[in-house]
Amino acid sequence: MHGLMQDWPLRIPRILDHAAEWHGEREIVSCMLDGSIHRYGYRDLHRRAGKLANALVRLGLREGDRVGTLCWNTFRHMELYYATAGTGTVCHTVNPRLFADQIAYIIAHAEDRVVFADLTFVPLLEQLTGRLPAVECWVLMTDRPGMPETSLPNALCYEELVEAESDAFEWRPVDERAAATLCYTSGTTGNPKGVLYSHRSMVLHTLMLAGTDAQGLCAADTVLSVVPLFHANAWGLPYLAPMVGAKLVLPGMRLDGESIFNLLEAERVTYTAAVPTIWMMLLQHLEKTGQAPSTLRRVLVGGSAMPRRMFEIFEERYGVDVRHGWGMTEMSPLGTVSSARGGMEGLDLQQRLDVKVKQGRPMFTVEMRIVDDAGRVLPHDGKAVGLVQVRGPGVARGYFKGEGGEILDHDGWFDTGDVGTIDPQGYLHLTDRSKDIIKSGGEWISSIELENLAVGHPQVAEAAVIGLPHPKWDERPLLIVVPKPGTRPTPEDLIDHMRPHVAKWWLPDEVVFVEEIPHTATGKIQKTALRRMFEGHVLPTA
Repeated sequence: MHGLMQDWPLRIPRILDHAAEWHGEREIVSCMLDGSIHRYGYRDLHRRAGKLANALVRLGLREGDRVGTLCWNTFRHMELYYATAGTGTVCHTVNPRLFADQIAYIIAHAEDRVVFADLTFVPLLEQLTGRLPAVECWVLMTDRPGMPETSLPNALCYEELVEAESDAFEWRPVDERAAATLCYTSGTTGNPKGVLYSHRSMVLHTLMLAGTDAQGLCAADTVLSVVPLFHANAWGLPYLAPMVGAKLVLPGMRLDGESIFNLLEAERVTYTAAVPTIWMMLLQHLEKTGQAPSTLRRVLVGGSAMPRRMFEIFEERYGVDVRHGWGMTEMSPLGTVSSARGGMEGLDLQQRLDVKVKQGRPMFTVEMRIVDDAGRVLPHDGKAVGLVQVRGPGVARGYFKGEGGEILDHDGWFDTGDVGTIDPQGYLHLTDRSKDIIKSGGEWISSIELENLAVGHPQVAEAAVIGLPHPKWDERPLLIVVPKPGTRPTPEDLIDHMRPHVAKWWLPDEVVFVEEIPHTATGKIQKTALRRMFEGHVLPTA
């Protein structure tokens, strides 16, 4: 027997409908590229998203077509999030921090028909247009006076495109399992792979985030989304803030400590989220100026582990509750949060920090376990170390266009590539990574990519890259090189050789020369031995 409840498909535009109806005047504040501040409410967002939806239809976009974005966190990017969802097209957010070859590959692989871009990215895109013939037009996120001279073919002005349309648009009744957004992994092993989220998965993920033990926002909150809209759906904030009616502050491109502090104070922010590097810059600014945030109460940190001392400073000096969050692009992205359990009320500061530095407990809809190399499930005793696996409605079951093949085991578990423990209270604690990827400032750097580039230098016989601890960026790459006999390459030679092929922040912080690199019995570079060799080595940038 079935229940007698109404069928109410879980579609993303319903979130904006709710916000416009019940929180219509609640502000969305954007820091624009020219330094100005733009303000409007959820009702305005709803109206303009309707206009943009009509424009997407007029451009000939059909259900399932991909719409690329290279944009900062502003109200226009939010309009794209909802206009694409409302037309059944797919919002493909491109991470502009990737290097040019990856950006070109991602746009081409996604087959974006239209690309929306902020003005800061126009020079980059002008270099790539010859490699992207499938892009039919480029929409620049500005008004007519701000339109630059550009060689981009068929370049359109965003504001002209929007204002030419009616705001009367009935959201298309797509299936809740239809594709809604597309984000690519950083390509640490081979080319980047696309994670294709559905309306259903994103609405369920947003409902999960609203729980008190997750992000726990409410209509009284003011949220600063430092985490970029192009980074794994901004950890769900573009959906969660409208769903609960929270004021939303979008910082644009200025993410230094002083700019973030000024926004916190000017907009009376109560909640914010970003990678540890941002909070390090904020704490440095606070220490330098003697200032303190007056309204900030909660911070979510993710992307990489934050040092214990930073948790301590936030809580002890400024009274801010900082929580670790963990997840990945393939998880929509949040999976765990280091929120307290019942019975922890009497813990002292150091005991609370013991909990906070862990990655946290899984939220409802996220199933999690650890297994050994043979796939045997390990106990949650805080001692057994295993591969972290997850499954749930917000976890990917495959990559776009089948890249990477079958990614689930026979029971539907996804291997995250992380290694850790789960204690008896359910807290995940990551202890290592199963692949030799380097986490720097919340972004990934591929050691394999850097090694291949280095070996391409005519004076290099062999090369290896490992990540070493860094006080600001969590990890930074160290390049270890065996020169070819009779040659004397310099660090500058190698960096200059690699520079045209990767983003600047991917470049190794130091190059060291050795006579031999250790190998395993099968001939692979033995990274564990290299890490032991360079244990305690301090990078010059540290």
